[in-house]
Amino acid sequence: MTEVLAQNGKPRTVKAAADDLVEVRMTVNGTPAVLSLPARVTLADALRDHLGLTGTHVGCEHGVCGMCTVLVDGEAARACLLFAVQLDGADVVTVEGLGRPDDLHPLQEAFGRNHALQCGFCTPGFLMSSYDLLSNQPEVTEEELPEELSGVICRCTGYRNILTAVRETQEAHPGGIPAPGNCAQRALVGRATGQAGGSTDGREVTEETESSRRIDIVLPDGDPTIAVDIGTEIGVPVDAVWRVFDDVSLLARCLPGAELTEDLGEDHYAGRARVSVGPIKLAFKGVAHVVEHDRAGQRLRVLAQGQDTGGAQTQADIVLRTEATASGTVMRAKAEVYLTGRIAQFGRALAGDVSRRMFEQFADALREAATSGQAPSGPVEAPSALKLLFAPLFDRIRTALRRKSR
Repeated sequence: MTEVLAQNGKPRTVKAAADDLVEVRMTVNGTPAVLSLPARVTLADALRDHLGLTGTHVGCEHGVCGMCTVLVDGEAARACLLFAVQLDGADVVTVEGLGRPDDLHPLQEAFGRNHALQCGFCTPGFLMSSYDLLSNQPEVTEEELPEELSGVICRCTGYRNILTAVRETQEAHPGGIPAPGNCAQRALVGRATGQAGGSTDGREVTEETESSRRIDIVLPDGDPTIAVDIGTEIGVPVDAVWRVFDDVSLLARCLPGAELTEDLGEDHYAGRARVSVGPIKLAFKGVAHVVEHDRAGQRLRVLAQGQDTGGAQTQADIVLRTEATASGTVMRAKAEVYLTGRIAQFGRALAGDVSRRMFEQFADALREAATSGQAPSGPVEAPSALKLLFAPLFDRIRTALRRKSR
């Protein structure tokens, strides 16, 4: 059962089959999220597979082990026992919202300081349960701690260090434990519908709601999964290339497998893309932000992120540079790409080859658009599985043969 808005604006309860898509709006770690997912999807799966928040671990899926503990409207809850459709309008805080990598929550610092992490599988559940305990029972005694925290199971038998960390945090903050420190509006990886605070029930989208869809894309810390730096010669004048760059809609038509679906304003765009590698077919929905458009400096920079319904996620920082030459234009692309989920299972070499093939297709389509001033005559399809898998192999064979002939 779920509630939807009737034409008179009043909520009414309707039945939803297990696989029926239901729109759910919730606030996750301070960020409004709109998800369209089957009624059977649990909160744990929605957080992990649709929003990319994999800090919420799934263990027994019976509400016993406590690994999936999160805060729902300020109270600890088992994410594996709740359906996402039950939480329309709820405020959810996961372990990612507790603290930032550069500013950990006191509980996180205490866990690290006291070696309370062990294998780490139970750590998110213990952190969220401990936060809930110290928030609601700040005067819990040392003797009561073992029983109060027994709702989470540690498989490494590291209870003593965990209890020490919680007790240490309690003593360091007698006036009350600090609130979660990483709950602010930002771009979640997943936004499964490509909508963040938008309206799909026919009501007018207000200016405030519209602006909430243009939140900044935050790239992960650390090294990217793939780093690509490639260039190619395009036999058209640089001004013609930049006329395509100036038209984002036309530029998007040159991207393999991509489609621009909405202009969100202020250089933010929504879109979708399809990629097929062997038996794995991915259909991404996401957002892009043109953060730099410098015609004089011949530099275009775009941040992008997307996720498919199976949980594969991608984020990218892409810089395109052009340089006029006697024969036309040299275009160089530098991209740092972060991958998680199924798509991250491919080796770096193969993923790099795939990226290069897609860049070649993009360059060919861009050349056609720059020459004609119109979108490519046909859709720029994403590379087929055979081309993606065998073309790099043939390239390597040719390179090996050339070396051998020297």
